[in-house]
Amino acid sequence: MPQPPRLLNPILIVGCIIVTVSFAVRASFGVFQIPIEQEFGWLRTDFSMAIAIQNLAWGIGQPIFGAIAEKTGDRRAIVLGALTYAAGMVLSAWSVTPLEHQMYAWLVGFGIAGTGFGLVLAVVGRASSDENRSMSLALVTAAGSCGQIIGAPAAEWMLTFLPWQQVFIVFAIAILALILTLPFMRAPQTVSKAELQESMGEILGRALRDPSYTLIFLGFFSCGYQLGFVTAHFPAFVTEMCGPIMSGGILHSIGIKTTSALGAVSISLIGLANIGGTLLAGWAGSRYPKKYLLASVYTARTFAAAAFIIFPITPLSVVVFSLVMGSLWLATVPLTSGLVAHLYGLRYMGTLYGIIFFSHQLGSFLGIWLGGRLYDQYGDYTLVWWIGVAIGAFSAIVHLPIRENRDAVPA
Repeated sequence: MPQPPRLLNPILIVGCIIVTVSFAVRASFGVFQIPIEQEFGWLRTDFSMAIAIQNLAWGIGQPIFGAIAEKTGDRRAIVLGALTYAAGMVLSAWSVTPLEHQMYAWLVGFGIAGTGFGLVLAVVGRASSDENRSMSLALVTAAGSCGQIIGAPAAEWMLTFLPWQQVFIVFAIAILALILTLPFMRAPQTVSKAELQESMGEILGRALRDPSYTLIFLGFFSCGYQLGFVTAHFPAFVTEMCGPIMSGGILHSIGIKTTSALGAVSISLIGLANIGGTLLAGWAGSRYPKKYLLASVYTARTFAAAAFIIFPITPLSVVVFSLVMGSLWLATVPLTSGLVAHLYGLRYMGTLYGIIFFSHQLGSFLGIWLGGRLYDQYGDYTLVWWIGVAIGAFSAIVHLPIRENRDAVPA
């Protein structure tokens, strides 16, 4: 009897390593918000704009790096991404004005695009069997959560004995080290004969004529808004708006004695809970319609965010919200990428998912920039939080009309 295809393979393992390191650095930027603001006396909007530009550049770069990978090879695209990412971190370390940070944020964002989900998910998707693909995509997404678990606390810890500039240099070295893993990353072209005969222009035109592709594009916007805002502003949000951590309590006894520390740990808790949530989404995505799973995830996020802001913000509510939101955090990624692969094939998945991901990053840009802008105007994050609740409800609705039958895609 033929052996069933293996889930774990070198391409999946290397993909997980790359995404872990890339996302560890990306998830840490919210921790630098207050130190950089205090050192230079900037407004909250100034550094928020740099992070917002970073996310916009990530979105713009995603289809570009997808196309580069499909034309010149996956590994060359990842090397280019790592070099760009590291250069942006090093140049940012020596920046002293908001404009400089915002300029070099473009390099960081393009670097994330070259080492992040869009590229790696496409490689892993091609290297996976049909029955393992949904779980393989979920494992790579969960690896991003592992990076989130270690990134923010690692940055917070290093800031206790290093200036933020040197922490940026350490992160740049870690990103360059990813290049050493690439000899093990060679994905076969597991695509159908029909897909091989289609040009990129043909399949792009087919996707753009499909209303379902437009609905997926629109729905992914709120995911980016919520994730971008929370990643960039939640540590500062918790630092300034959470009630005090009581002496003798559980958090205090394990070393979390300040709301600043709790803010960094909350990002890790989100990442920790997301591992389970993402793997569950990958398992469910191979068994149930992905559009209904996506609608359910956005609905649950909407209720969780609304409940958190309605009730008093305490250390307990921060921990509970982080765990609940974390279980829903990146559950959308294997479902969305899997839906794109299911509807439009694997050959140009990097480019097609990259276009969808651009919507995600437009949402991230808006969530991060609006968070800083409205904070400076009103002194808190309440309004931008409620905007996120409304956008989440919109995404829950917009996924329902998607036609998940591949035969329904316009020829």
